[in-house]
Amino acid sequence: MSGGGPLSYRDSGVDQDAARRHTEAISGMISAGVRGFAGVFELPPGRDPVLLACTDGVGTKLLLALEAGDVSGLGQDLVAMCVNDLATSGARPIAFLDYLAVGRLDPDVTARVVASIAAACEAVGCPLVGGETAELPGLYAAGHFDLAGFAVGVVERDEMLGPERVRPGDLIVGIASSGLHSNGYSLVRALVAEGRLTADPALLLAPTRLYVDDVRRLSSTRTEVHAAAHITGGGLPENLPRALPAGLRAALDPDAWSIGAAATAVLATGRVGEDEAWRTFNMGLGMCVVLPEHAAEAALGILADATIVGYVEEGPPGVRPVSYTHLRAHETASFISYAVFCLK
Repeated sequence: MSGGGPLSYRDSGVDQDAARRHTEAISGMISAGVRGFAGVFELPPGRDPVLLACTDGVGTKLLLALEAGDVSGLGQDLVAMCVNDLATSGARPIAFLDYLAVGRLDPDVTARVVASIAAACEAVGCPLVGGETAELPGLYAAGHFDLAGFAVGVVERDEMLGPERVRPGDLIVGIASSGLHSNGYSLVRALVAEGRLTADPALLLAPTRLYVDDVRRLSSTRTEVHAAAHITGGGLPENLPRALPAGLRAALDPDAWSIGAAATAVLATGRVGEDEAWRTFNMGLGMCVVLPEHAAEAALGILADATIVGYVEEGPPGVRPVSYTHLRAHETASFISYAVFCLK
């Protein structure tokens, strides 16, 4: 283009007309007012409210979705990765923003992505208050894009969940995942490229489960919960210890739950060892809640697809595998001690 006529922004790869069409297409999806250049939302009244904020993305699951021609679940993945983190503190999300960066803007595709973000926000009662769509030719290849999300939540200070509440003997309740969620997809894509992993793309692309309502139901029914862990990158070995204080560790029975069809398909390739899988994927549990023994039965009655998977014990940080018999013996001893306490 050097030495020619006037150079336009479109000539350099940025289509402002497409950007305007994109803005018009998504304008009705923003559920809060806009004041100038920023989204507006009201802080709910409370006794001593604390704001929490987090950010996350979808990772290379996005590339698998593009290769499969199905981006419909990416919005829920993005929202879930953020609001599930908030839920571990007992916070409810009150505002969400997204950042969408593209090589070349395709208003039809980007509108579908933003629509899925808006739908996921609505599902957890969180307004989508705004976002940014950037067309970056040269940084992203044509047809490629990336996503980032930002969530703000609120919780009363004295109701915040966290490691400081956890005690030895607390039980760990695992809530089933909807699949691989949004972690480990560089490994998944490598297996697909080798032809080893031939599972239905719909299985591999199942959207990340939203756990906000699960934690909210426990809170609304006054079920006592001490802490929670969102099982993301690093799996159970790295994420569950984050919900426990120094001097305590998790004892888990891997036979207490199903790892799910997606993780089973990965292991069936024979290319990923058990240890590597446990360090990479959620292995069937997307969220774990830590609660006192007496609250376990109530929690299981409230939560869908949940089971007792272990308990908290004294020891160095980490996760220790235990047998089914050991876990059941621990639960029986706990129940007997609680029953004796109640009879006193």
